[in-house]
Amino acid sequence: MAAMVGCVLLAIFAGTATSGAAPRVDRTGVIAQDLTSPWGLTFFSNGKAWISERDTGLIKEIDPRKPAGKNTRTVGKIPGVVSEGEGGLLGIALAKSEAELYVYFTARTDNRVARIPIVNGQLRKPTIIVSGIPKNTYHDGGRILVNPNGTLFIATGDSGVPELAQNPKSLSGKILLVNRDGKAIGQSRIFSSGHRNVQGLALDSQGRLWASEFGSKKADELNLIKRGKNYGWPMCEGSCDNSKFVNPKAQWSPTSLASPSGIAIVDDVAYVASLRGRVLWQVPLAKIASTNPTSRKPIALNLGDLGRLRTVEQAPDGSLWLITSNTDGRGEPASRDDRIYRLNVTN
Repeated sequence: MAAMVGCVLLAIFAGTATSGAAPRVDRTGVIAQDLTSPWGLTFFSNGKAWISERDTGLIKEIDPRKPAGKNTRTVGKIPGVVSEGEGGLLGIALAKSEAELYVYFTARTDNRVARIPIVNGQLRKPTIIVSGIPKNTYHDGGRILVNPNGTLFIATGDSGVPELAQNPKSLSGKILLVNRDGKAIGQSRIFSSGHRNVQGLALDSQGRLWASEFGSKKADELNLIKRGKNYGWPMCEGSCDNSKFVNPKAQWSPTSLASPSGIAIVDDVAYVASLRGRVLWQVPLAKIASTNPTSRKPIALNLGDLGRLRTVEQAPDGSLWLITSNTDGRGEPASRDDRIYRLNVTN
Protein backbone atom coordinates (compact mmCIF):
# COMPACT_ATOMS: atom_id res chain seq x y z
CA MET A 1 0.00 0.00 0.00
CA ALA A 2 2.90 2.37 0.75
CA ALA A 3 4.18 1.90 -2.81
CA MET A 4 0.74 2.71 -4.18
CA VAL A 5 0.57 5.93 -2.16
CA GLY A 6 3.95 6.94 -3.53
CA CYS A 7 2.73 6.28 -7.07
CA VAL A 8 -0.39 8.40 -6.55
CA LEU A 9 1.60 11.33 -5.19
CA LEU A 10 3.94 11.20 -8.16
CA ALA A 11 0.98 10.98 -10.55
CA ILE A 12 -0.55 14.17 -9.13
CA PHE A 13 2.73 16.03 -9.44
CA ALA A 14 3.44 14.84 -12.97
CA GLY A 15 -0.13 15.21 -14.18
CA THR A 16 -0.14 18.89 -13.22
CA ALA A 17 2.94 19.50 -15.31
CA THR A 18 1.56 17.82 -18.43
CA SER A 19 -2.13 18.72 -18.14
CA GLY A 20 -3.97 18.37 -21.44
CA ALA A 21 -1.00 16.80 -23.24
CA ALA A 22 -1.30 13.12 -22.42
CA PRO A 23 -3.94 10.76 -23.91
CA ARG A 24 -6.75 9.54 -21.70
CA VAL A 25 -6.77 5.85 -20.78
CA ASP A 26 -9.91 4.08 -19.52
CA ARG A 27 -10.42 0.49 -18.40
CA THR A 28 -13.37 -0.83 -20.42
CA GLY A 29 -13.67 -4.51 -19.50
CA VAL A 30 -12.17 -7.92 -18.84
CA ILE A 31 -11.01 -9.85 -21.90
CA ALA A 32 -9.85 -13.06 -20.20
CA GLN A 33 -9.62 -14.52 -16.69
CA ASP A 34 -8.57 -17.61 -14.71
CA LEU A 35 -5.05 -17.50 -16.16
CA THR A 36 -2.01 -18.91 -14.35
CA SER A 37 1.06 -16.65 -14.19
CA PRO A 38 0.53 -15.14 -17.68
CA TRP A 39 3.67 -13.50 -19.06
CA GLY A 40 3.95 -13.01 -22.84
CA LEU A 41 1.34 -11.72 -25.30
CA THR A 42 1.27 -11.55 -29.09
CA PHE A 43 -1.49 -10.80 -31.60
CA PHE A 44 -2.66 -12.24 -34.90
CA SER A 45 -3.96 -9.84 -37.54
CA ASN A 46 -7.49 -11.25 -37.07
CA GLY A 47 -7.56 -9.91 -33.50
CA LYS A 48 -6.98 -13.20 -31.70
CA ALA A 49 -4.08 -13.36 -29.27
CA TRP A 50 -1.73 -15.95 -27.82
CA ILE A 51 -0.37 -15.74 -24.29
CA SER A 52 2.31 -17.69 -22.45
CA GLU A 53 1.90 -18.97 -18.91
CA ARG A 54 5.20 -18.91 -17.05
CA ASP A 55 4.56 -21.73 -14.60
CA THR A 56 2.49 -24.14 -16.72
CA GLY A 57 4.51 -23.87 -19.95
CA LEU A 58 1.26 -23.51 -21.90
CA ILE A 59 0.45 -21.31 -24.87
CA LYS A 60 -3.20 -20.25 -24.86
CA GLU A 61 -5.33 -18.55 -27.48
CA ILE A 62 -7.81 -15.82 -26.59
CA ASP A 63 -10.68 -14.81 -28.88
CA PRO A 64 -11.85 -11.34 -27.75
CA ARG A 65 -15.12 -11.71 -29.68
CA LYS A 66 -16.28 -14.23 -27.07
CA PRO A 67 -17.05 -13.52 -23.40
CA ALA A 68 -14.34 -13.84 -20.75
CA GLY A 69 -14.33 -17.32 -19.27
CA LYS A 70 -15.43 -18.89 -22.56
CA ASN A 71 -12.86 -17.54 -24.98
CA THR A 72 -9.62 -19.33 -24.08
CA ARG A 73 -8.14 -22.57 -25.44
CA THR A 74 -4.75 -24.25 -25.13
CA VAL A 75 -2.84 -24.51 -28.42
CA GLY A 76 0.31 -26.20 -27.13
CA LYS A 77 2.78 -26.82 -24.32
CA ILE A 78 6.42 -25.88 -24.78
CA PRO A 79 8.66 -28.90 -24.08
CA GLY A 80 11.58 -28.58 -21.70
CA VAL A 81 10.28 -25.63 -19.68
CA VAL A 82 11.56 -25.55 -16.08
CA SER A 83 9.59 -23.18 -13.89
CA GLU A 84 11.72 -21.94 -10.99
CA GLY A 85 11.42 -18.52 -9.37
CA GLU A 86 11.24 -15.93 -12.13
CA GLY A 87 12.07 -18.51 -14.80
CA GLY A 88 9.73 -20.60 -16.95
CA LEU A 89 7.91 -19.83 -20.16
CA LEU A 90 8.42 -16.10 -20.60
CA GLY A 91 8.18 -13.86 -23.68
CA ILE A 92 6.58 -14.82 -26.98
CA ALA A 93 6.34 -13.08 -30.34
CA LEU A 94 4.83 -13.93 -33.71
CA ALA A 95 6.82 -13.79 -36.93
CA LYS A 96 5.49 -11.23 -39.38
CA SER A 97 4.18 -14.07 -41.56
CA GLU A 98 2.22 -15.38 -38.54
CA ALA A 99 3.49 -18.84 -39.49
CA GLU A 100 6.05 -19.08 -36.67
CA LEU A 101 6.14 -18.34 -32.97
CA TYR A 102 9.27 -17.33 -31.06
CA VAL A 103 9.41 -18.27 -27.37
CA TYR A 104 11.88 -17.48 -24.57
CA PHE A 105 11.99 -20.11 -21.85
CA THR A 106 14.02 -21.45 -18.96
CA ALA A 107 15.36 -24.98 -19.49
CA ARG A 108 17.23 -27.27 -17.09
CA THR A 109 20.64 -25.66 -17.62
CA ASP A 110 20.04 -22.30 -19.31
CA ASN A 111 17.58 -19.86 -20.87
CA ARG A 112 16.76 -20.45 -24.53
CA VAL A 113 14.88 -19.03 -27.49
CA ALA A 114 13.03 -21.36 -29.87
CA ARG A 115 11.26 -20.93 -33.20
CA ILE A 116 8.10 -23.01 -33.60
CA PRO A 117 6.05 -23.56 -36.79
CA ILE A 118 2.31 -22.91 -36.55
CA VAL A 119 0.14 -25.29 -38.60
CA ASN A 120 -3.65 -25.02 -38.58
CA GLY A 121 -3.58 -23.02 -35.40
CA GLN A 122 -1.41 -25.53 -33.50
CA LEU A 123 2.26 -25.56 -32.53
CA ARG A 124 4.68 -28.05 -34.04
CA LYS A 125 8.23 -29.13 -33.10
CA PRO A 126 10.44 -26.30 -31.76
CA THR A 127 13.88 -25.45 -33.10
CA ILE A 128 16.27 -23.90 -30.58
CA ILE A 129 17.86 -20.82 -32.14
CA VAL A 130 19.62 -19.30 -29.10
CA SER A 131 20.90 -21.23 -26.08
CA GLY A 132 23.46 -20.71 -23.36
CA ILE A 133 21.77 -17.66 -21.82
CA PRO A 134 22.66 -18.02 -18.12
CA LYS A 135 19.70 -18.80 -15.82
CA ASN A 136 19.02 -18.27 -12.16
CA THR A 137 16.11 -18.14 -9.75
CA TYR A 138 16.05 -14.38 -10.41
CA HIS A 139 16.88 -12.03 -13.28
CA ASP A 140 16.16 -14.20 -16.31
CA GLY A 141 15.02 -11.39 -18.63
CA GLY A 142 12.67 -12.92 -21.17
CA ARG A 143 11.12 -10.36 -23.50
CA ILE A 144 11.23 -10.87 -27.30
CA LEU A 145 10.46 -8.26 -29.97
CA VAL A 146 10.19 -8.98 -33.71
CA ASN A 147 11.35 -6.11 -35.91
CA PRO A 148 9.56 -5.09 -39.12
CA ASN A 149 12.42 -6.70 -41.09
CA GLY A 150 11.95 -10.02 -39.28
CA THR A 151 14.98 -9.84 -37.00
CA LEU A 152 14.61 -10.35 -33.24
CA PHE A 153 15.54 -8.37 -30.17
CA ILE A 154 15.97 -10.58 -27.08
CA ALA A 155 16.23 -9.21 -23.53
CA THR A 156 18.28 -11.11 -20.96
CA GLY A 157 18.90 -10.60 -17.23
CA ASP A 158 22.17 -10.65 -15.33
CA SER A 159 21.19 -14.05 -13.86
CA GLY A 160 21.95 -12.77 -10.37
CA VAL A 161 25.64 -12.24 -11.19
CA PRO A 162 25.94 -8.48 -11.77
CA GLU A 163 29.46 -8.48 -13.25
CA LEU A 164 28.27 -10.62 -16.19
CA ALA A 165 26.38 -7.59 -17.53
CA GLN A 166 29.80 -6.05 -18.33
CA ASN A 167 31.34 -9.27 -19.68
CA PRO A 168 31.35 -9.22 -23.53
CA LYS A 169 31.67 -13.02 -23.59
CA SER A 170 28.45 -13.56 -21.62
CA LEU A 171 24.87 -13.27 -22.88
CA SER A 172 23.75 -12.15 -19.40
CA GLY A 173 22.60 -8.57 -18.84
CA LYS A 174 22.31 -7.84 -22.53
CA ILE A 175 19.90 -7.05 -25.34
CA LEU A 176 20.60 -9.34 -28.28
CA LEU A 177 19.83 -8.84 -31.97
CA VAL A 178 19.62 -11.98 -34.13
CA ASN A 179 18.02 -13.22 -37.33
CA ARG A 180 15.32 -15.90 -37.41
CA ASP A 181 17.97 -18.62 -37.12
CA GLY A 182 19.54 -17.04 -34.04
CA LYS A 183 22.69 -15.93 -35.86
CA ALA A 184 24.34 -12.57 -35.32
CA ILE A 185 23.56 -9.60 -37.52
CA GLY A 186 27.03 -8.18 -37.88
CA GLN A 187 29.95 -9.29 -35.75
CA SER A 188 28.09 -10.00 -32.51
CA ARG A 189 24.67 -10.97 -31.22
CA ILE A 190 25.08 -8.42 -28.42
CA PHE A 191 23.24 -5.21 -29.30
CA SER A 192 23.69 -3.45 -25.93
CA SER A 193 25.16 -4.31 -22.53
CA GLY A 194 25.21 -3.24 -18.90
CA HIS A 195 21.63 -4.28 -18.09
CA ARG A 196 20.39 -5.68 -14.77
CA ASN A 197 17.11 -7.26 -15.88
CA VAL A 198 15.34 -5.91 -18.97
CA GLN A 199 11.63 -6.78 -18.88
CA GLY A 200 10.08 -4.74 -21.69
CA LEU A 201 10.94 -3.90 -25.31
CA ALA A 202 9.09 -1.65 -27.78
CA LEU A 203 9.74 0.43 -30.90
CA ASP A 204 8.64 4.05 -31.35
CA SER A 205 7.43 5.69 -34.59
CA GLN A 206 11.04 6.27 -35.68
CA GLY A 207 11.93 2.61 -35.20
CA ARG A 208 14.01 3.35 -32.10
CA LEU A 209 14.21 0.67 -29.40
CA TRP A 210 13.10 1.39 -25.83
CA ALA A 211 13.58 -0.93 -22.87
CA SER A 212 12.28 -1.05 -19.30
CA GLU A 213 14.66 -2.36 -16.67
CA PHE A 214 14.47 -3.44 -13.02
CA GLY A 215 16.81 -1.64 -10.68
CA SER A 216 18.00 -2.99 -7.35
CA LYS A 217 16.91 -0.40 -4.75
CA LYS A 218 17.86 3.04 -6.06
CA ALA A 219 16.15 3.36 -9.45
CA ASP A 220 14.22 1.53 -12.17
CA GLU A 221 14.89 2.69 -15.72
CA LEU A 222 13.35 3.42 -19.11
CA ASN A 223 16.18 3.45 -21.64
CA LEU A 224 16.53 4.45 -25.28
CA ILE A 225 18.69 1.64 -26.63
CA LYS A 226 21.42 2.17 -29.21
CA ARG A 227 23.69 -0.44 -30.70
CA GLY A 228 27.01 -0.93 -28.97
CA LYS A 229 26.13 1.24 -25.97
CA ASN A 230 26.63 0.31 -22.33
CA TYR A 231 23.92 1.14 -19.80
CA GLY A 232 26.08 0.93 -16.71
CA TRP A 233 24.95 -1.92 -14.46
CA PRO A 234 26.35 -2.75 -11.93
CA MET A 235 28.47 0.43 -11.69
CA CYS A 236 25.45 2.67 -12.28
CA GLU A 237 21.82 2.28 -11.22
CA GLY A 238 19.73 5.10 -12.64
CA SER A 239 21.52 8.27 -13.76
CA CYS A 240 25.21 8.65 -12.97
CA ASP A 241 28.10 10.90 -13.99
CA ASN A 242 30.21 8.28 -15.76
CA SER A 243 30.53 9.24 -19.44
CA LYS A 244 31.22 5.60 -20.38
CA PHE A 245 27.59 4.74 -19.71
CA VAL A 246 24.22 5.84 -21.14
CA ASN A 247 21.81 7.37 -18.64
CA PRO A 248 18.11 6.43 -18.64
CA LYS A 249 15.61 8.73 -20.32
CA ALA A 250 13.21 8.26 -17.39
CA GLN A 251 13.51 6.57 -14.02
CA TRP A 252 11.54 5.67 -10.92
CA SER A 253 13.13 6.20 -7.52
CA PRO A 254 12.94 4.23 -5.30
CA THR A 255 12.20 0.94 -7.04
CA SER A 256 9.10 0.35 -4.90
CA LEU A 257 7.32 2.81 -7.21
CA ALA A 258 7.50 0.58 -10.25
CA SER A 259 9.50 -2.57 -11.02
CA PRO A 260 8.67 -1.89 -14.67
CA SER A 261 7.79 -4.91 -16.78
CA GLY A 262 6.22 -4.92 -20.27
CA ILE A 263 5.92 -1.75 -22.34
CA ALA A 264 3.85 -0.68 -25.33
CA ILE A 265 4.31 2.51 -27.36
CA VAL A 266 1.28 4.17 -28.97
CA ASP A 267 1.69 7.48 -30.85
CA ASP A 268 5.07 7.90 -29.16
CA VAL A 269 3.63 7.58 -25.68
CA ALA A 270 5.03 4.66 -23.70
CA TYR A 271 2.82 2.62 -21.39
CA VAL A 272 4.77 0.69 -18.76
CA ALA A 273 3.25 -2.09 -16.65
CA SER A 274 4.66 -2.18 -13.12
CA LEU A 275 4.77 -5.09 -10.71
CA ARG A 276 5.60 -3.65 -7.28
CA GLY A 277 4.09 -0.30 -8.20
CA ARG A 278 0.79 -1.95 -9.24
CA VAL A 279 -0.02 0.79 -11.75
CA LEU A 280 0.29 1.46 -15.47
CA TRP A 281 2.72 4.29 -16.11
CA GLN A 282 2.35 6.70 -19.02
CA VAL A 283 5.51 8.31 -20.40
CA PRO A 284 5.23 10.85 -23.27
CA LEU A 285 8.49 10.13 -25.07
CA ALA A 286 8.67 13.54 -26.77
CA LYS A 287 8.74 15.23 -23.36
CA ILE A 288 11.47 13.22 -21.69
CA ALA A 289 14.14 14.94 -23.82
CA SER A 290 12.99 18.26 -22.34
CA THR A 291 15.31 20.28 -20.12
CA ASN A 292 12.41 20.77 -17.69
CA PRO A 293 12.71 17.92 -15.16
CA THR A 294 9.04 18.21 -14.17
CA SER A 295 7.85 17.33 -17.70
CA ARG A 296 9.98 14.17 -17.67
CA LYS A 297 8.08 12.59 -14.78
CA PRO A 298 6.14 9.42 -15.65
CA ILE A 299 2.40 9.62 -14.95
CA ALA A 300 0.68 6.92 -12.88
CA LEU A 301 -2.71 6.16 -14.46
CA ASN A 302 -5.69 5.59 -12.19
CA LEU A 303 -7.20 2.32 -13.43
CA GLY A 304 -8.21 0.96 -10.02
CA ASP A 305 -6.27 -1.52 -7.90
CA LEU A 306 -5.62 -4.38 -10.34
CA GLY A 307 -2.64 -5.76 -8.44
CA ARG A 308 0.70 -6.55 -10.05
CA LEU A 309 0.90 -5.70 -13.76
CA ARG A 310 3.11 -7.79 -16.04
CA THR A 311 2.50 -7.03 -19.72
CA VAL A 312 0.84 -4.40 -21.90
CA GLU A 313 0.48 -4.56 -25.68
CA GLN A 314 -1.52 -2.75 -28.35
CA ALA A 315 -4.17 -4.91 -30.04
CA PRO A 316 -5.00 -4.69 -33.76
CA ASP A 317 -8.12 -2.64 -32.94
CA GLY A 318 -6.01 0.05 -31.26
CA SER A 319 -6.91 -0.83 -27.67
CA LEU A 320 -4.37 -1.84 -25.04
CA TRP A 321 -4.44 -5.24 -23.38
CA LEU A 322 -3.09 -5.23 -19.83
CA ILE A 323 -2.09 -8.49 -18.10
CA THR A 324 -2.04 -8.87 -14.32
CA SER A 325 0.50 -11.00 -12.45
CA ASN A 326 -1.15 -11.84 -9.15
CA THR A 327 -0.66 -15.63 -9.35
CA ASP A 328 3.11 -15.39 -9.79
CA GLY A 329 3.84 -16.18 -6.13
CA ARG A 330 4.34 -12.56 -5.10
CA GLY A 331 0.84 -11.18 -5.51
CA GLU A 332 -2.46 -11.48 -3.70
CA PRO A 333 -4.74 -13.20 -6.23
CA ALA A 334 -8.42 -12.33 -6.22
CA SER A 335 -11.18 -14.56 -7.55
CA ARG A 336 -10.73 -15.24 -11.31
CA ASP A 337 -7.14 -13.96 -11.35
CA ASP A 338 -5.08 -13.63 -13.38
CA ARG A 339 -6.89 -11.44 -15.90
CA ILE A 340 -6.43 -9.44 -19.06
CA TYR A 341 -8.09 -6.03 -19.16
CA ARG A 342 -8.98 -3.95 -22.22
CA LEU A 343 -8.01 -0.27 -22.10
CA ASN A 344 -9.29 2.44 -24.41
CA VAL A 345 -6.84 5.23 -25.38
CA THR A 346 -8.21 8.58 -26.57
CA ASN A 347 -6.45 11.87 -27.30
